[in-house]
Amino acid sequence: MLKKIEAIIREDKVGDVRDALTEIGIVGLNLFEVRGHGRQGGIQLVGRAGTYQVNMLPKIQLNIILSDRNLEEAIEAILRSAHTGEPGDGMIFVYPVEEVIRIRTRERGQDAVMYPGDIDEKKGRSKAKAPA
Repeated sequence: MLKKIEAIIREDKVGDVRDALTEIGIVGLNLFEVRGHGRQGGIQLVGRAGTYQVNMLPKIQLNIILSDRNLEEAIEAILRSAHTGEPGDGMIFVYPVEEVIRIRTRERGQDAVMYPGDIDEKKGRSKAKAPA
């Protein structure tokens, strides 16, 4: 089965997270600039004009589609590289993916999300061994 990881992380941790994912063999991903807040409700800033509240903080949303056998390793890589221990480190959401189709080749399922040099190839799982 395929899964989607949607991670909301700090802007300054994008490089670390991307490097950690690349290191384990996650090749395909999407990044989006988003704004929001979690439990902390934003931050309070002090300027010359006084104190003011910033509620919608800039974050990065990272999306990855991968096989469930690689899910925990990818989650651990994100947790390890995105963690600062401060409020606002972010969240990881995991969703089931019903179908994936690569438009160029019409490949479906697991074959559609495999890339040369990806996590499955690094672990010795060829397309022929991968379940559809």
